[in-house]
Amino acid sequence: MDRIYDENNDVSAIFFDLDNTLIQTRKGDSKACNKLVKILVHEYGLPMDAASDSASAFLQAFRAKPDDESYAIDEWPTHLWRNCLPKNYRHIAKNISAQWLTLRFQYLALTPDVIHLLESLREDYLLGLITNGPSRAQWEKIQRLDLEKYFDCVLVSGDHPWEKPDQNIFLEACKLLNVEARTCIMVGDKLETDIKGGKDAELGGTVWIPLQYDEMVSDLPDFKIQKVTELPEVLPNSPKLKKRAA
Repeated sequence: MDRIYDENNDVSAIFFDLDNTLIQTRKGDSKACNKLVKILVHEYGLPMDAASDSASAFLQAFRAKPDDESYAIDEWPTHLWRNCLPKNYRHIAKNISAQWLTLRFQYLALTPDVIHLLESLREDYLLGLITNGPSRAQWEKIQRLDLEKYFDCVLVSGDHPWEKPDQNIFLEACKLLNVEARTCIMVGDKLETDIKGGKDAELGGTVWIPLQYDEMVSDLPDFKIQKVTELPEVLPNSPKLKKRAA
């Protein structure tokens, strides 16, 4: 690690949530399934209603349980597709699952503006990724999207005895980066995990990115932004931060 904490800085590290913060997981997965509906109709001959119902059932099942360690990581979505497709189309489950994975990670890829944000922030701050979820499912996203290179530490709750909002996962990130909690900021989309956990860990600040604009009513986070690329506006020396501190 080529940067060390300087006690004269207001912020030394920024922790990010992954899903629906850095990557648009819900939107991306929905887009992938919508595309698959067209593929099921035009390439495999399913009626539109059957294709739509199959994709909807798959997405609901996958969101409820994104991984099952009794299956190989790439076999679990195949199993779900097999259960969701009409009986006389279940033989195409493996092909559809492969297309799902390709489309999914295409839609989940970091956008150029988010890449620029992370690269720019890393010039001045240590960056950490703290994400809840099953270990294999989260690491599959992290590795296939090549995210590790942007962060100084990565914590997946499935690898640890705690998950957000448990303060210990935030304090573990502080320990790994050798920084004090009061000099760190947590950025995430969920009040009940990212923001509450950051508060409980007594981090220096929390930044909330609600999934919907009409959710922007809570007083719990220190700052609220509409998208992650607005983060620099609330960092030290920014006009917004100075205005709030006045």
